[in-house]
Amino acid sequence: MTETLETVKAALSDARAEIAKVIIGQQNVIDHALIAIFTGHHVLVEGVPGVGKTLLVRTLARVLGGEFARIQFTPDLMPADITGTSVFNLKDNAFVLVKGPVFTSFLLADEINRAPAKTQSALLQAMQERLVTIDNETHPLPSSFTVFATQNPVEYEGTYPLPEAQKDRFMFKVQVTYPTRNEELDLATRMLGNESPESVLESGAVRQVLTADRIATLRAALHHIVVRDDLIAYIVDLVRATRDHEAVLVGAGPRATQSLLLASRARAALDMRDFVTPDDVRALAAPVLGHRMVLRPEFEIEGLTLEELIGRVLEAVPVPR
Repeated sequence: MTETLETVKAALSDARAEIAKVIIGQQNVIDHALIAIFTGHHVLVEGVPGVGKTLLVRTLARVLGGEFARIQFTPDLMPADITGTSVFNLKDNAFVLVKGPVFTSFLLADEINRAPAKTQSALLQAMQERLVTIDNETHPLPSSFTVFATQNPVEYEGTYPLPEAQKDRFMFKVQVTYPTRNEELDLATRMLGNESPESVLESGAVRQVLTADRIATLRAALHHIVVRDDLIAYIVDLVRATRDHEAVLVGAGPRATQSLLLASRARAALDMRDFVTPDDVRALAAPVLGHRMVLRPEFEIEGLTLEELIGRVLEAVPVPR
């Protein structure tokens, strides 16, 4: 490996170690979050309350040296509540911009599907372009701006389905599951002392290992990871196969191809390799493709799930040797 990639390996290893001081288990979720950050993308997180979604994003912000902000989405949330607004300053006799919570590095958009479409559209520009327009003036967001949007999978009363265009802006949709028995036992034991995850984070025991500028440098280093031509073709064929399957009403688009390619390259770095393998692609197919596809109603009625469908697609498309 080149010296640059060795630096990436060390940075990712340090980040994982610091995050593990707070987050118990959830290694796949942590890896997906790191992949999204290091490729400049966003994550849609689904999980029941109390499994550590907010704590994960706060910990990532501490470890990676970014600012953290949280928005609780509600049906009455307005676009200006996210982006900010201009307020008239009597002293200076001029309008002054009061920035909203979107001006941050790591944004937790809690229960994003509770906000109406107009508010979600305000977030869409920020996610896609890392720009915010207020009163016809455009303001840049930090280069490390990353949205972690959460959804509650068991409570849909008073929610609005996310538009397909908005879901397509998320690199991953990841499931934060319940901890294992041993992990929950560890959590319960730590809660009785001063080593609860929240206490560890607030105590300063978690080190900052990166900065926003350093993240940008490490992103560039990912270009040194080798992706063979036959693997690029494999990714293209996988995504195209989702459009041709008889059970699919809407298949994954070209942005899914881009996301799967970039995510596979970052996963290789997480695994301390300078080359991508078919296993990288197959491991990330479900979180990259699942939220970008719509099943035909007759197959949904029969009980087919998107996970099963993606499994069938993976079996059908030949794996390069």
